[in-house]
Amino acid sequence: MATIFTRIAKGEIPSFKVAEDDNYYAFLDINPMAKGHTLVIPKNVENDYIFNLDPETYAGLCQFARKVAIAIKAAIPCQRVGVAVLGMEVPHTHIHLVPLQTEADMDFRKAKLSLTNEEFKQIAGSIASEYEKL
Repeated sequence: MATIFTRIAKGEIPSFKVAEDDNYYAFLDINPMAKGHTLVIPKNVENDYIFNLDPETYAGLCQFARKVAIAIKAAIPCQRVGVAVLGMEVPHTHIHLVPLQTEADMDFRKAKLSLTNEEFKQIAGSIASEYEKL
């Protein structure tokens, strides 16, 4: 059975897409820690642990995530873009990219932001625009 992330990448479940290529997909986290919090996934591999990915998929995912992180930093005012790979909540490898002002912004236990659909659309559009420039 396809994971929720596979269904998102296939367009079966709506998402706020930031970037996509043949193998990878990036979309806004709907329970973000910060504006611009993005998830990056492999589209065609439903492995739940990043270090079980084959070397080619792993390297491609990291390269794609790097490009997305550069676009986030250009679109969202922040000091850095933090990276986390937890993968406990959805059994599909995913990288969290979180705009940071301080290290405390990367605390997954803190309350999540509540954004409107319009805010999500604006943020996704801004990041996507920066991604296209790269």
